[in-house]
Amino acid sequence: MTSTTDLDLGPQTLVVARLAAGVPEERLADRTPCPEYAVTDLLGHLAALSLAFRDAARKDLGPSTAVPPGSTRPVLPADWRTELPRLLAELAEAWKSPEAWTGFTRAGGVDLPGEVAGIVAADELVVHGWDLARATGQEYVPDPAALRASHAFLLAAAEEQGDGGGLFGAAVPVPDGAPLLDRTVGLSGRDPHWSAPGTP
Repeated sequence: MTSTTDLDLGPQTLVVARLAAGVPEERLADRTPCPEYAVTDLLGHLAALSLAFRDAARKDLGPSTAVPPGSTRPVLPADWRTELPRLLAELAEAWKSPEAWTGFTRAGGVDLPGEVAGIVAADELVVHGWDLARATGQEYVPDPAALRASHAFLLAAAEEQGDGGGLFGAAVPVPDGAPLLDRTVGLSGRDPHWSAPGTP
């Protein structure tokens, strides 16, 4: 991967915040491309990962960075409409520090280089932003820099695994000439053509 210390997560966190703001209450129970998550779970996961990766950037290691993903069901805070945008903004601000990208940190209970943690954060924001947009029928235009970082990360992981798998399950084949977002989504184990029931 190329150097990532100049990657600004701010634009992608704003994309995710706008998507979250566009979720009506009546869609919180709807399905998402993550089979185990409803929209409410996905929003809760976004809040938890924003907290975890904010603290990972700050090297503030503790309960927020120690919990492995999937070990507990995400809980959506009652005040999520204000809490999630705040956490996303704090996440972006924390990764503006060059020190966030150096040394080692922890996220999801895993110790890893700061540079890798920053890319994982970008990937989470890109892929789960797509999940949220598809589940709620919203347009999705991710930040180009975050999308490129996510694709490079997932492609490297798939090539290292070498068996058609990926970090989040078997990759879904996507033509080489498909849009970069579709190829990224496919590498994440999702069908780029997934749509919520009743969504055009």
